[in-house]
Amino acid sequence: MKIKLFFILLFISNLTFAQLSTYEINGYVKYLFSSSKLSSASERYFDHLLHARLNTRWYPADNLKTVMEIRLRGYYGGSVEHTPNFIDQVKSKYDYLDLDAVFWDVKKSVGYGEIDRLYLDWNYHELQLTLGRQRIAWGTCWVWNPTDIFNPLNVLDFDYEELPANDAVRVQYYTGAVTKIDLAYKPAKDPYDQILTGLWSINKWDYDFNFIAGLRFKRWLAGFSWVGDILNAGFRGEVLISQAPAENENNSIPDSLQSLSSFNHSLASVSLSGDYTFPNTFYIHTELLFNNNGKTSDVFLYQQQANRLGMLSAARWSVYQEFAYDITPLIRGSIFGIINPADKSFVIVPSVNYSVITNLDFYLISFLFNGDNLTEYGEYGTTVYIRLKYSF
Repeated sequence: MKIKLFFILLFISNLTFAQLSTYEINGYVKYLFSSSKLSSASERYFDHLLHARLNTRWYPADNLKTVMEIRLRGYYGGSVEHTPNFIDQVKSKYDYLDLDAVFWDVKKSVGYGEIDRLYLDWNYHELQLTLGRQRIAWGTCWVWNPTDIFNPLNVLDFDYEELPANDAVRVQYYTGAVTKIDLAYKPAKDPYDQILTGLWSINKWDYDFNFIAGLRFKRWLAGFSWVGDILNAGFRGEVLISQAPAENENNSIPDSLQSLSSFNHSLASVSLSGDYTFPNTFYIHTELLFNNNGKTSDVFLYQQQANRLGMLSAARWSVYQEFAYDITPLIRGSIFGIINPADKSFVIVPSVNYSVITNLDFYLISFLFNGDNLTEYGEYGTTVYIRLKYSF
């Protein structure tokens, strides 16, 4: 039975007064305006998003924490009007608990709310147990995370800082201050969507090393990652190898799309990342991604299956480059780009963040996609966003 957000909010309100000394609450309210035009479209869409978030923590005992976080969004504009079943594009999908509600769904506007964090966290000496809807982040790189088995990053999804979660069971055993054994299981109605993985984290030579093994998509996987520095510059990397997909996995791909799984060798993804901040705040960040079965042409046609296979990109190679600088203590400018060296398509993303007053930020960001038809970035056009965010 679907849990209605109204009763959850009522529960929070009562609990805040009853447990004021052991309860925390914070969040934000954001307004996001966007102007977008696809490369193949003749019309530019103007959209508005009002987005609120409420984060709660309750500590009923010294070693016990309960967390619930609620996300509320209201959309209005051309994208809603011209995108068939727009609500399906924004709804989160979970197997067992529908902790969401559609408040309205009309021609040009949609209102949607969800609980995207709801978990119990229990500690006993070196043991930590987390049960429920939670974020499990195992990656070390900042753009592409092949070893983040549960929810890899998407650097282009800038407006969801918290990132998606999973309904999962996680057990962590700390063998030292910076070393641990980490086991996580995500159940699912379809065995194909179940995930069972383990991570062993150690520290050596001032580097953190992570070794990963498990099952995802009914295929074995093994990975390795590290994070450290060279001459005060950050140096990170990830390697993931997984079993080749079965031939019948092609059955879920429409005939109009191409196949990535017509081979009999294992999938392998490698990401390398380095960054450095100069004394004058100038920042530089470079990252590379390699997929052994990635494509060098018509990459756009393969993206749907790449997502299904857990790949972060359908391309063979991807290159990321970022520069940032604090123009003043309150204004930070940044520009990054991602290029596909094979098909020459790319996206350039300039942005400016301004701290207007305490707890109020102004953010301007643009996505400038370019490339030929059916290249990785050639189909998306341009989009400009303006955001105001108030935190409390």
